[in-house]
Order: sequence, then C-alpha cells, then structure tokens
Amino acid sequence: MTHAIRFHETGSPDVLKYESIDPPPPGPGEARVRHSAIGVNFIDTYHRTGLYKVPLPSGIGKEGAGIVEAVGEGVTVVTPGDRVVYCDGPLGSYASERNLPASVLIKLPQYVSEQHIAAGFLRAMTVEYLLNRTYKCKAGDTILFHAAAGGVGLIAAQWCRAIGVNMIGTVGSDDKGKLALEHGCKHVINYNSENFVERVKEITGGKKVPVVYDSVGKDTWPASLDCLQPLGLMVSFGNSSGPVTGVDLGILAAKGSLYVTRQTLMAYTSSRATTEEMANNVFNMMKDSKIDLAARQTYSLADAAQAHRDLEARKTVGGVILVP
Repeated sequence: MTHAIRFHETGSPDVLKYESIDPPPPGPGEARVRHSAIGVNFIDTYHRTGLYKVPLPSGIGKEGAGIVEAVGEGVTVVTPGDRVVYCDGPLGSYASERNLPASVLIKLPQYVSEQHIAAGFLRAMTVEYLLNRTYKCKAGDTILFHAAAGGVGLIAAQWCRAIGVNMIGTVGSDDKGKLALEHGCKHVINYNSENFVERVKEITGGKKVPVVYDSVGKDTWPASLDCLQPLGLMVSFGNSSGPVTGVDLGILAAKGSLYVTRQTLMAYTSSRATTEEMANNVFNMMKDSKIDLAARQTYSLADAAQAHRDLEARKTVGGVILVP
C-alpha cells in the first residue's frame, strides 16, 4: 500500500494526516519515484501553516531520493532503475511513492547514497547558490551566518571552511556553538548571552562584514543591518522567527547604502542546466568529503507531525529525514 502525508487545512503539525493513496501511472513527461528517504525542511512548515499559500488539500515536502520505477511518454532524462534526487517541483515528497515531472530529477553518482543526499540536498543546493551566486564568497572573506547549527548553517560552515571563508555563526546555545565550530565556523556567537552586533565588530576589528545570511527573519533583521559594511548585502532566505514586515527603505541609506535581497532556490532551479551545474558542485564537495549531509534525526513517514514539532521547537540539529 502506498501512503502519503497530506493536509486539508492549515495549522499546527496535527493537521498532517497519514493517508493511503493510489497514484496513477506516470503521465507524459512524468516519472514514478519510489522513495528511499525524504528530506524535512523548514519551508515545509511554511506550507503547512499557510505562511506560503498552497491549494488545499495538499501534499507536502519538496525533497526526496529514491529509485525511478516507471516513466511516462517522452521522458528521456531518466530511465527505470535510475537512482535520483530532487528538491523542486510540486509539493508531495512526503510519500512512499509519487509521480512528478522527470525534468526535476537529478541522477545520483555511485558514491552518493539516497539516504545521505535526501538529508541535505535542498540545504546543500541552498548553500551553493548563497555562497556562489547570491554573493560570490572568496578565500579570506569574513561573513555572518545566522542559525549556524541549523541544517543549512552546518553545511555552510563546512563549505566555508573548504573554500577558506571565515564564517561567523550565530547560535542559540553553547552546545550548538560547539557543533558549529566542529563543522567549520571560525567564530560562534550565542545570541542568548552575547550581543551579536558588538561581537561582530570585535571579531572584525570594527570593519564589520560585507554580507549577512539570514534565515531567521523578524528577530534578527534590525541588528543584522548594523553588522554590515557600507554597501554591504543583507541576504534574507527564510523566516523561522516570522517574516520581516513594514520595512522602511530609508534605513538602508542611513546604515550605509545597503543592499537587501530575498532569495529562493526556485529562481535558480527554473533552469535545468543551472540545476545540474549546482548539483554537480554539491556532489563534488561530497566526493571530496568537504561536506557531510548525513541525517542527524530519522523519523518514520507516519511520524511526520512529530518531526515538524521538533523542527519548530528547534530540537533538531542538522539534517532530518523521513523513511517510508
């Protein structure tokens, strides 16, 4: 029997229901994927709560890895038996099997396991565009990255270490700070016991940083601007504490003619050529053991609601996967 997590109304994790489904054969341009592992990401909570609107009822989840079971008419990018991963396309990865556009599937090299990549492919692709495309980080740069012990943050720390970037990471506890340091952060700041603006100034000798990466949102927005050099770039790519609203653009001028961007992975993966290029960069980093995406928490598919509770309570560290 095939099962999937669906929700018929927005709200708390309790709206997530474990349901039996009967997917049809894949249609033209589609492939059927039997999941080995499914990635859980904070964006999933945005869909569940209604922060990001989706038509209801809806499946949930954007990331998975597994085996191609069948393909529809006209599909040439994958064949049955291929091991694949994806992090884009229609919602619905929280399922034991599903149909989806074959164009979003990326074949896995032999050295990458399905369970390993599902724990962090979306996060690693996010880090790839943040560090390589949004702002081109280079050896010797010093940057500020909020939520450094989160799923994206730990990958970013490893990536920064590999390319010689000095990452200052903010965390919510000393234990998370230790974890971030182990993964490659040059400096960590516990924002519950330290003023991160003053610490950034201290670490940089008053120069501050050229770029701030922020997935926290409302709670870190105002102070993050004070960490930037003149003409610096504020990169917002998430809202774990709530969205940033009511922004007065004049504050950007007052604080040094700053730049601000609100980024999404989908803007980059809309091009298959770019998606493949980004994925190959991720795979190469994994091949050389520069980044490790292994899951730190594993839940059964039926326990997706508990995974969301733990994620929102910040009880999880690093990658989280569901196993059908």
